[in-house]
Amino acid sequence: MDVQIEPGWKAVLQNEFDQPYFSRIVQFLKEAKAEGKTIYPPGPLIFNAFALTPFDQVKVVILGQDPYHGAGQAHGLCFSVQKGIRLPPSLQNIYKELRDDVGFIPPPHGCLEDWARQGVLMLNASLTVEAGQPMSHAQIGWQQFTDAVIRKISEEKKGVVFLLWGNFARQKETLIDTAKHFVLKAAHPSPFSAHVGFFGCRHFSKTNDLLQQQGLSPINWNIEP
Repeated sequence: MDVQIEPGWKAVLQNEFDQPYFSRIVQFLKEAKAEGKTIYPPGPLIFNAFALTPFDQVKVVILGQDPYHGAGQAHGLCFSVQKGIRLPPSLQNIYKELRDDVGFIPPPHGCLEDWARQGVLMLNASLTVEAGQPMSHAQIGWQQFTDAVIRKISEEKKGVVFLLWGNFARQKETLIDTAKHFVLKAAHPSPFSAHVGFFGCRHFSKTNDLLQQQGLSPINWNIEP
């Protein structure tokens, strides 16, 4: 696995890369590839969230659980899909809430890289998945790594807005120092739960209010077509 990671992230996470558990993740992925298994996202995109959102630019964190496991979908940003791919239901609901909250104009695609470049870290708890097998890499060590990512943000930064959608994401609140960061919680945008607490949460306008209160530039949630 050729890890391409922004220097700021490499500095704060070097200890994690040096741990035995991380070596086991790499070995697991190498063996899976040798066995002919298809892993998503492709190798160069596994750390895409870290490449597009340098550590010193993180202002907002959106936490997902597992990469998309369909062909061409996952590209290293939670909830986002590559251009040309049909919008998954959860992302459709995110777009609906954005429209109602901030007057969002939906683009004809689901690529959220514009957010990442503005300081929105879109982090999945697991960074890889086997094709067609949801949660297949949930127990290989990724969560130890991504929990460390959340802790590092909490410890070394201040005023970050964490968006925790759904029970899984809300469990990560224990990793965050809520005395110096902001945590917004809601139901998951999945069609199974969006109607019981995601729609109407107004997390996007609330996030911008919190950023502006700190003298930081708000996120432009609109996305280039």
